[in-house]
Amino acid sequence: MATEMLVSAAPNGSAPLARTDVDFFHENGFLRVASVFTPEESQAQADDLDRLAREWATVDRRWSGPWRKVYMDEDEEQGAGLEAMHELHCYSRVWLDAVTSPRLIACLAPLLGPDIELHHSVMHTKPPGGQVFPMHQDHPFYPHDDGRYLDVLVHLDDTCHDNGEIRFLAGSHKQGPFEHIRGTEEEPSAPHLPTDEYRLADSVAVPAKRGDVVVFSYYTVHGSYINRTNRARRMVRVGYRHPHNRQSGDAAGRPGILVSGYRERRGEEPLLF
Repeated sequence: MATEMLVSAAPNGSAPLARTDVDFFHENGFLRVASVFTPEESQAQADDLDRLAREWATVDRRWSGPWRKVYMDEDEEQGAGLEAMHELHCYSRVWLDAVTSPRLIACLAPLLGPDIELHHSVMHTKPPGGQVFPMHQDHPFYPHDDGRYLDVLVHLDDTCHDNGEIRFLAGSHKQGPFEHIRGTEEEPSAPHLPTDEYRLADSVAVPAKRGDVVVFSYYTVHGSYINRTNRARRMVRVGYRHPHNRQSGDAAGRPGILVSGYRERRGEEPLLF
């Protein structure tokens, strides 16, 4: 197992990142930022997340594929799932406040620039026995034209190896998008990298505390182990992009809320709506 890399950044998330934090991110492709949210904010977020899970979320088993048998035995594979729902900020004012938090955005601006557009938010709760994520990039799931895209993991529980903390292949973002294994109609599989070449055991663990966020490039290869505890590991992923980083595929042209800066008009670009 790879040695844990302990990362710290601006305390309380109240100030822009230090130069060393920015350099660390650009070198490694990820960064843990401590205490971005206060205990009171984290409690409100957790309360609303639990309510959303009860009332709206589904148990997502779409992460299918032969890689499951590499990381899980038969019993684990049968029970493995993930509580999921998209766009939490459309259901909860608490989560709208979270994804537009000035303290959070102040930590993203040195990494992405002053103009930042919200792309999505999604619940990532691993219940007890919650599934492994094989090594992958997020780019194949929502491809854009370039690398001006950050994923943010808002932690509502302390994470560790036992409950499946996030793990990264340091520096992998520098290589841009990788070719992923994709399933077929006969054998469905979520996009993932070959398990014999990209191993969770070779990745860097980034445990975090409640109220922390972990920021990473959507080109950074990452994954996580199964949750072997008897408590859910609650987390929310939020995606942010430069407003001119165009998405391809089904959601091309879908606008998001501008959380920082200004959307410059390019030529005779039409209105968003």
